[in-house]
Amino acid sequence: EKMSKSKGNVVNPREVASAYGLENFRYFMLREVAFGGDGDFSQKALIDRINSDLGNDLGNLLNRVIGMSGKYFDGKIESSKLYELYGDEMRDVNGIIDSLGSYFVEMQLHKYLEELWKVLSIANKSIDKYQPWNLMKESKTDEAMGLNALIANILAKVALMLSPVMPKNMQKIASALSFEIDTHSFQKFIKDKEVLPDFVIEKIPPLFPRIEEALLHESQPQVTVKVKPIKESKVEISNLDEKNANVAIVGIEQFFQTVLKVGTVVEASEVPKSSKLLFLKVDLGEERPREIVSGIKEYYSADELIDTQVCVVSNLKPAKLMGIRSEGMILAVKDEDGLVLIRPEKKKKIGTVIS
Repeated sequence: EKMSKSKGNVVNPREVASAYGLENFRYFMLREVAFGGDGDFSQKALIDRINSDLGNDLGNLLNRVIGMSGKYFDGKIESSKLYELYGDEMRDVNGIIDSLGSYFVEMQLHKYLEELWKVLSIANKSIDKYQPWNLMKESKTDEAMGLNALIANILAKVALMLSPVMPKNMQKIASALSFEIDTHSFQKFIKDKEVLPDFVIEKIPPLFPRIEEALLHESQPQVTVKVKPIKESKVEISNLDEKNANVAIVGIEQFFQTVLKVGTVVEASEVPKSSKLLFLKVDLGEERPREIVSGIKEYYSADELIDTQVCVVSNLKPAKLMGIRSEGMILAVKDEDGLVLIRPEKKKKIGTVIS
């Protein structure tokens, strides 16, 4: 419905900025609403942007390169072989960066941010594609170092291009990568396309902690405040057959409380003294892989699961199975012919939320 003082559904931007962070709120508004146009606002949409765009795509990418660099190279990042090893990725990144200026000049800031996020997608997909843990197992240290350098240099470019929207957070990223956000760095890394000099990455706290629930009290029963009216379609549930008559019907809000994500199995082993359980480590794009115990041993071997993708219920309360802590649930379907895992039809970016 349209925002109106008489209806009492006006959103106080100062309260939103105070609760969720000014820079997070600014990013949301510029990404969601075309400059000079109408748009929608709800706390759920804001939380989704913070958790997905800022938390998963940007914040976790920084956490991952900090973790990989610390684990494999004592925090050192060297870019000397970056273009030699990952030239295609860098050319794609530079091409996108070069195209951003026109969007900024034309005040198409939502498109500017949409295109900039494609650069982060290249970085996240590169980790999934080249798998640094396997590179190290195969003693391909140059490739692993080059991959770290690729992620670091992409983050540096994104920090420079995103700094007008999120100056304080981008300066934190720049500090972790040992450079300053200023005109000199812009000329050097964006215009001249130079790479970061060798440095030791600085470990910093997560920039965008996950938000699990609304931070402001909703005084109105209607969660979403819409600046521009949108026709709503009503879905009626009727004529349930006998088979489904006793199935509990949940509202859409209840359904969306479950967070399903795509992950990649990086390690798998049998649980001792169990005929049904496997112990899996699943990369969801977080600081470390999730440890999950799954009752699929009768249908899958540990070896065949490694480097395959699975769908995970990621916000379950941890539980212990045979004394082992399990931090999620793998989705599967079972009938009289057996059990199969539910997987993406095509390989997807780890941490992608299923909706």
